[in-house]
Amino acid sequence: MSVAASDVPTESVPDALSAHGLTVRFGGISALTNVSLRVPRQTIVGLVGPNGAGKSTAFAVLSGLLKPNAGTVELGGVDVSKASPQVRAKRGLARTFQQPEMFLGLNVREHLLLADRVRHAHSRLWRDAFTGGALRQESAVEAARIDAWLELLGLASAGDRRVDSLPLGTTRLVEVARALAKEPTVLLLDEPFSGLNPHEADALMVALARTAVDHGVAMLLVEHDVPRVLSIAARIFVLDFGEIIAEGTSAEIRNDPTVRAAYLGDDLVEYEAMTPPGRES
Repeated sequence: MSVAASDVPTESVPDALSAHGLTVRFGGISALTNVSLRVPRQTIVGLVGPNGAGKSTAFAVLSGLLKPNAGTVELGGVDVSKASPQVRAKRGLARTFQQPEMFLGLNVREHLLLADRVRHAHSRLWRDAFTGGALRQESAVEAARIDAWLELLGLASAGDRRVDSLPLGTTRLVEVARALAKEPTVLLLDEPFSGLNPHEADALMVALARTAVDHGVAMLLVEHDVPRVLSIAARIFVLDFGEIIAEGTSAEIRNDPTVRAAYLGDDLVEYEAMTPPGRES
């Protein structure tokens, strides 16, 4: 189930996210060396590699949590290399984390309502912070948007449950839903399938594919579940020891001898036997 932009990007349409020549050094150790990648609009792109390859470092640089020693980051063609995470968020960048970061006293709907107000009613969000119980007062328009995200992520039955009562897999779905409720143009997904059972993971793949196309969201996906990345991503970048060793379609990555030797190995057996959601074998 590859997801690609509805229109082929041209030179006049900048990528939703791009990085050029990123280099990060910690003392004498290079975590990233001249890393470049691009995420076209309405497209899901994968970033894979073994543990310690530099994936988390790349995400930290792209989201503004870490400044590189060299290189640039662009959002929609605008250089945001020196911009804070907050500024990048205002420009449409959202992300999830390996360990979901939740407000334990709130339920699922309230998490999405907070995200919705970050996007649509920032002044009301600040009033909520100082008005007890005001967060529960959804408008009809807000409720409709929240209901749509809950339905898309399969969370409709969990809307009124506190997040601290949920299993890890469901909490991870809540984090994805919250990120999407901000209506980003670019979403960085850090191991979104971790902790999900196969049914939940399949449903999330379908939801992400629909969101990329229907809502115009570009996504960069870091994930250890290589078969799922190969199945959902239109293009994949492979990191090893902080360098991009390959990039291409899932078929090109699957058949790349360098990638096989460095990383994929036996995971390809599982991939080749896997039928992506929505596709008949």
